Amino acid sequence: MLSLHCCNILQRYCFMTEFESKHGQVSTPPYQLYMSFTDMRNFVSMLPADRRNDVQADFDTITASIQGFNIGVKVHERVPYSRIELVDWGAPLAFHIVLYFDPGSGDNAYGTDFHIKVEAELNLMMKMMLGGKVKDALDKIVDTLVDASHGKMPEGFDPSQFDPSRFGGGSGV
Repeated sequence: MLSLHCCNILQRYCFMTEFESKHGQVSTPPYQLYMSFTDMRNFVSMLPADRRNDVQADFDTITASIQGFNIGVKVHERVPYSRIELVDWGAPLAFHIVLYFDPGSGDNAYGTDFHIKVEAELNLMMKMMLGGKVKDALDKIVDTLVDASHGKMPEGFDPSQFDPSRFGGGSGV
């Protein structure tokens, strides 16, 4: 899908650019992992306490102030235990995010094949500046989720600030 729009600031053409993460084998069943992501308030629970003040969330939306920019995400569609689609909501650029919760296979038959796809409206300069960083960030999210499903927490993560009951019965991710 390629759309052509005039950017309001730079007056240059923007194109829908697609980024896709690698696939990660999460050791949690799709239904359980999916339920962790359905409520946007769960994302606030994962933040350190000192960062939560800049983030507001309800079931369908989450907004934050990041380096002076307000950015928001809204759930566009939920397909139970399969995917969640998010769209920009008050963000300075148009984007669409899809989180996939596919059934695992082989050694991970009871787990989830998790991956993320992002489409963002970027001009050529922004695409060149951000392209690799977006892909790296998506891959890091997948790796962190896979590691967490195997009991390895990210560096600097303080479990005492995490409320696992928000993620379906206290079992964590």
